[in-house]
Amino acid sequence: MDDAFLNLMNGFLTILQPQYLLYGAVGVLIGTFVGVLPGVGPPLTIALLLPLTYSFEPTAAFLVFGGIYFGALYGGSITSILMNTPGESSAVVTAIEGHAMAKSGRAGVALSISIIGAVIAGTIATLGLTFLSPVIAGIASSLRATDYFALMLFSFASVTALVGKSIVRGMLSLFIGLWAGLIGIDFVSGDARFTFGIPQLSDGINEVLVVIGLFAVGEALYGSARAMAGGQTLVPLNGRFWPNRSEVKRVWKPWLRGSGLGFVFGALPTGGAEIPTFLSYGLERRLSKHKNEFGKGAPEGMAGPEAAASASFSGVMVPLLTLGIPTSATAAILLSAFQIYNIQPGPRLFESSGTIVWPLIASFYIGNILLFVINLPLIRLWVKILKIPTPFLYAGILVFATLGVYSISNSFVDLIVVYIIGIVGLLMRRYDFPIAPAILGVILGPLMETQFRRALELGEGSFLVFVDRPFSAIVIALAIAVILLPILSRRFSRAKDVVEENDVAALMEATATKELDGGADAAGQEPGAGTPVAPGAEEAEPSAPPTRSRIPFLHRNKRRDE
Repeated sequence: MDDAFLNLMNGFLTILQPQYLLYGAVGVLIGTFVGVLPGVGPPLTIALLLPLTYSFEPTAAFLVFGGIYFGALYGGSITSILMNTPGESSAVVTAIEGHAMAKSGRAGVALSISIIGAVIAGTIATLGLTFLSPVIAGIASSLRATDYFALMLFSFASVTALVGKSIVRGMLSLFIGLWAGLIGIDFVSGDARFTFGIPQLSDGINEVLVVIGLFAVGEALYGSARAMAGGQTLVPLNGRFWPNRSEVKRVWKPWLRGSGLGFVFGALPTGGAEIPTFLSYGLERRLSKHKNEFGKGAPEGMAGPEAAASASFSGVMVPLLTLGIPTSATAAILLSAFQIYNIQPGPRLFESSGTIVWPLIASFYIGNILLFVINLPLIRLWVKILKIPTPFLYAGILVFATLGVYSISNSFVDLIVVYIIGIVGLLMRRYDFPIAPAILGVILGPLMETQFRRALELGEGSFLVFVDRPFSAIVIALAIAVILLPILSRRFSRAKDVVEENDVAALMEATATKELDGGADAAGQEPGAGTPVAPGAEEAEPSAPPTRSRIPFLHRNKRRDE
């Protein structure tokens, strides 16, 4: 722990230089500016601006990336609150309660709760990243090829099963990414794979092209089509900005709980911010004393998920830095940025690239402070940017994406590839295919193939090598469980629904039988018994009162019908 503290202090000494603080501030400004645009989240923002940092030194580039992420995250909260347009799935809960608060005249309060919670959660989670990452990196140094293969398999299974509404769509998205990652020359046999005779594809498809195509181009095309279907309304920013004492009492505990959930779930191989945000919302709804306000603008219903979303970023950095495994779309983009600078995250990263890693971690602390200091005075400016016409917005995204791609290699083939990938991204969004599995497949696919082949070499071609070590066997079993459990739970729920439907049908049939029996008794005649009734006998007074149904609501229905 002492070593981590000293290394962190050295990181602060590096980034507290004026030029690095300027890089961080520019990142926050650009991130917020782009993130505040409707439908644009942190992954798209970082993907869009990634080519612009190629000429930066690594420390400056990652300071910009950190600022971009925090700025884009808050910019997405602004659009979620004021326009009910979340930039990514983790902001859906913010849109539920934040937009309801805005419509009730508390837009300023919702925005302040969002930014304060983001700063608190980001700081708490970065503390966890600071002191846990070196420990995990030390443990990871003992892992072998089979263990890394198992961890990547578990990461694929988790993201595929937990992101999106359909496991089948998630698996197809993953296979699309894996296929794209296999394009190029096989590093063992030297054979060309899926190049279609195009020499420019021999080196494979650059991960940056896939990221920009799926996020920037795909989102611009989809957003344009969606905007043509209907407009979006902007809630005006009126009233007070700061929460009052009673609102602070309601949100400070959700801030802390959301921070814990976000960091823990982000640090797990499942990764991402979707799970902790929805868990935080459910937890706060259960613990709240104001349950009737949920869905109508409950402050704690927005504070917890916002804190969880912010804290999850530092949590996601734990497996990225220590294992080299990205567990979210944003982390996958950052991994490609590491590879641009020939930096390979993993157990030895803190030893080989400590001069870059510790300033990066220190930049998260500074980035949270810059987020708060810069955005508070500019909040009304960001609201005005929301009024940019949609055609100009998405046209600008396509222009930036095109220029960024062309600046990478000055190749028209890359532009064609990016727009083909963008059309695929449009279709994936249209038919509700998750994007994150495809991104992870492209970036982790080649690494997973490498570890798979190394493991088979160690095991002399035997697949039993993957279950020889307890660690890899347990992780592979967990990966299989992650895929099977949702399928089994859905089948169980369907079987339960069928049983309930059969019970209802049986009850209705029994009810109809009793009604018929009661009607026969009321007529003074049992079915199949008795003597014929003489003419005029129906006018005589019945010898017994009509039989009433034993089920109360059936009797009331009979009286109502009469």
